[in-house]
Amino acid sequence: MSGIVVLGAGGRAGRAVTREARRRGFEVTAVVRDPARYPELGADGVTVVRGDVTDPGSVGSVAGGHLAAVHAVSPFSGPEQGFDALDPDFFVKAADALLGGLTAAGVRRLVVVGLFADLLGADGRPVMDDPAVFPPEIRPFALAHTAGLKRLRTQGDGGLVDWVMLTPGGGLEESAPRTGRYVLGGERAPAGTRVLSYADLAVAVVDEIEQPTAHRTRVSVLDAGQDGA
Repeated sequence: MSGIVVLGAGGRAGRAVTREARRRGFEVTAVVRDPARYPELGADGVTVVRGDVTDPGSVGSVAGGHLAAVHAVSPFSGPEQGFDALDPDFFVKAADALLGGLTAAGVRRLVVVGLFADLLGADGRPVMDDPAVFPPEIRPFALAHTAGLKRLRTQGDGGLVDWVMLTPGGGLEESAPRTGRYVLGGERAPAGTRVLSYADLAVAVVDEIEQPTAHRTRVSVLDAGQDGA
């Protein structure tokens, strides 16, 4: 088994991970809700399929035969879409489906893209609790994401799936260059407003597939100019 399945391959993080995986010679199965919307994803070494990260049967079907899975799915395109249709249990359902589906498929490694909002600030509280730092209108999404992390921690301890959540320690920039360098930190958000490129986040994701260093935990990913927390 040498391929990687990327759930949420149509998003910015998913696209970056797909590019990085192909750069290193991995075959990629790119999973999206509607393949017809993403004709540009299909490329040499990339197979685009339909899948649902909240359905364990779907996860097992698309993940079978792969080395590892990446969860980079967002339930909607962005804050401009509004939160009326947001399912607060989306990330909990995804965690359950991934743990169950990957176990059934025999896929042992799962890398999840996390959210800066639930890292801890200098006062020990989650960043999302400080309205001066995190917009209150996005808080429902942050709470849903945090619930998914909690589910991984409570249900993913000791099972077949060796999961890790990699959380950007600040902003993400799509146009920033790939440096190939980053630092893994802890639970605290770094001081300052440094920005990590999506490309370097993807480097960290694929590194944690090729040579895992973090197991059944959440760590932050910082640009190489920052110190770990």
